[in-house]
Parts: sequence; C-alpha cells; structure tokens
Amino acid sequence: MGGHLYALDFDGVLCDSCGESSLSAVKAAKVRWPSVFEHIDATMEGWIVEQMYTLRPVVETGYENLLLVRLLVEILVPSARHSSVSEGLSVQEILENWLKLKPTIMSEWNEDRESLVDLFGRIRDEWIENDLPGWIGANRFYPGTADALKFSSSEIYIVTTKQGRFAEALLKELAGIEIPSERIYGLGTGPKVKVLQQLQQMPQHQGLTLHFIEDRLATLKNVIKEPALERWNLYLVNWGYNTPKEREEATDISRVKVIDLSDFSRNLK
Repeated sequence: MGGHLYALDFDGVLCDSCGESSLSAVKAAKVRWPSVFEHIDATMEGWIVEQMYTLRPVVETGYENLLLVRLLVEILVPSARHSSVSEGLSVQEILENWLKLKPTIMSEWNEDRESLVDLFGRIRDEWIENDLPGWIGANRFYPGTADALKFSSSEIYIVTTKQGRFAEALLKELAGIEIPSERIYGLGTGPKVKVLQQLQQMPQHQGLTLHFIEDRLATLKNVIKEPALERWNLYLVNWGYNTPKEREEATDISRVKVIDLSDFSRNLK
C-alpha cells in the first residue's frame, strides 16, 4: 500500500489569522480587565494590533493573545501596570523571553489558563454569531494553500491548537473546503506529539508515508524528541509565524526541511 498522509498545522501554515486573533484578543481583554482598558483609544488599539504581528511567533495557544495585548497596554500606560516585568520592557524583549514572562504575569495577574481559553472562545463565538462576514474577513488563507487542499489526493488531517470549530468554519466559509470534523484535531485533543502517535497507529494508515507540516520550530523539536515518531517527515514553512533566526536554525536540523509555498502545493498533490 502506498500513498501519503499529511498532518497540517492550521494557523501559520494554511491560514493567516493574526488579524482576527489580535482583534478577538482585544475584545476579550476589555471584558476580562475593563479597568485596564478603559483609557485605551482607537489609536492605541491600532498600535497594539500592529505589534501583535511581530509577537505572533510566540503564541502557541490562542489565549496567550490576551496576555500579550494586556502586557502591551502595560508598556503603553504606566498607570495600568500590575506586573513586575512591564516597566522598560520592549516588544523585542517579549519576543525573546516570552516563555519566562508568561508564568510571571499569569501569577501576578492571578489568571488561570482555562478561564482565558473559555473567554477567548466565547468572544469569537459571539463575533461569528453577530458578524460572520466580518469575522471571516479578518482571516486569509496563504496563497495556493486552499487549492492545494482541494486537489490533494493524499490523506489530510488538521492538527492545531486552535479550537476545532473555528478551523472547520474557516475551511468551509473562506476556503470552500469541507474537512470532516473527525479529521480536525483541535484544542483539547491532546498535545500534537500524541495526535501524531494516534494517526500513525491507525490501521488504515499503515504503509502510508507520513508528513507533518508546522510553522513552529519548537513543536517540530518536540516531535524529534519522541523516538516513536521517527517515521514522520518534518517540515517548517517559511511563510508562517516564525522568525528568520528559527528558519536558519532549522536548516541545521537534519530531520527538518524548510519549505516555501510552491513546495507545499507540489507536495500535497
């Protein structure tokens, strides 16, 4: 039995959702921390959303967008500061030190992950219910990716930290593609390394060549650490939410191949 199976990340591989996720995060942050955001005007909001494009590579799960927009407010507005890290902090320093900063601000703001995940999802649901065209329009698929999915003869699975219903809605409404929900492994289905293990163990996938395409180098490194996943061919895209430094580092990792959009379209056929 021949053939290929592709496990694809969603945000940063198929879809550029940074505009939508940043706007949703601002909406959610206003609900979560109204007093912090009461003096934030449209100009400040515009600056925050602009900085989020720079910071997007550090986001692994959507709720982190809320933390980032609040931290940006603390940088902008001294009177809004409730953390020990924001004074004198630059956007570049956030980009370089997010894994250390995140637990500090979560603790100092007395926040918990699940509440932020639920709020972020609810705000998106409300936006979709009240203005589906506006929500859809804040996202875009990268050039050629939708057609590559439509015309692929390979087995396709979506493996993402995005809530599955949002990925499914964007595939259908924006790309015109209906992927069965059982082929979309979203937030709550377990770490990506576990999902890849499940996929490779399914009887119907025996004999297939396995490919995993990601935009986060850290995720690919986690896969490399798992001996059970050595059958997977690993790819880092050069158009997603990663940095030039990460792409350069990836070229020195033998298991990882850095690909561009034309490679992606060609591979999926």
